[in-house]
Amino acid sequence: MLEAPEETPRQDNRKQDIADAARSLIAERGFEGLRTRDIADRVGINIATLHYHIPTKQDLVRLVAESLRTDFVRQHQRRPRQGLSPVDRLRQEFADFRENLESNIDLFTVMAELGERARRDPEVRAELEPMRAYWHAQIADFLKAGRDNGSFRGDLDPQAAASIVIGTLTGSRRQSDPSLEHFDAICAELLRCFQNP
Repeated sequence: MLEAPEETPRQDNRKQDIADAARSLIAERGFEGLRTRDIADRVGINIATLHYHIPTKQDLVRLVAESLRTDFVRQHQRRPRQGLSPVDRLRQEFADFRENLESNIDLFTVMAELGERARRDPEVRAELEPMRAYWHAQIADFLKAGRDNGSFRGDLDPQAAASIVIGTLTGSRRQSDPSLEHFDAICAELLRCFQNP
């Protein structure tokens, strides 16, 4: 079987441009308002070139999801978790989310749009679910470690608690007070709920 040719740096840059344009348009108009012609116009390419790089809707969703994953990976690389206690890992989770609220708010808009679309579109769900599952598993792992070493309550259910953390963080943007100060208060309260008294 023939292997696909490796992508050149120019192709990689073009795909990044396409991903950036798609994310901007999703943030502006929602997933339902996303049109390939608008992406091509924003990137400055013709529609045939766009379809060369992303032939199907699934390819476009995959490209956007990969760009989101890349953002999260880069953020984690800037703030290594190795050696942090479970409590500090939870604090770091809060700090990462806060950083994105401050400087990358479109990331959450795009994630919310994809999440909404994923409820009724199996292709979108197939790209989004592994990312969600990985995030949930990471949080559950350090919550379990904290329960086991006595940092967190002994009766803490790591799976349920991870769902609470994710739901609280993602839901914080829809609060009547979306300020960073309120976000900090939510995180502090969540930490108090989990910690051993």
